[in-house]
Amino acid sequence: MSTCNWPLGNGETLEFTVYEPNTTWNSVAGLYIFAYRTDVTHCRALYVGQTEDFLSRIPSHDRWHEAARRGATHIHALVVPLAATRDRWEEMLIQNLKPQMNAQLR
Repeated sequence: MSTCNWPLGNGETLEFTVYEPNTTWNSVAGLYIFAYRTDVTHCRALYVGQTEDFLSRIPSHDRWHEAARRGATHIHALVVPLAATRDRWEEMLIQNLKPQMNAQLR
């Protein structure tokens, strides 16, 4: 299983685990990024989101097909139990990465 570090924009990074889209998800809360590799060491974020439950959110996500059409090949996920932390980090990631599919918070 590979990982990818995503910058928050304040000098800190978050290490996400990289998953195939057909992964069997666990029922835990966290952040996720629909992304693709630009080269061996770099990834590009198309969409950043959060969920209270990966198992109920990711398999039927309404934006995955759009992300795949735009080139997304993987889902990067990070378990983040606290809602306040998810809110803060999601906003920071969106403001720093400016993913094409996130119009809010930019």
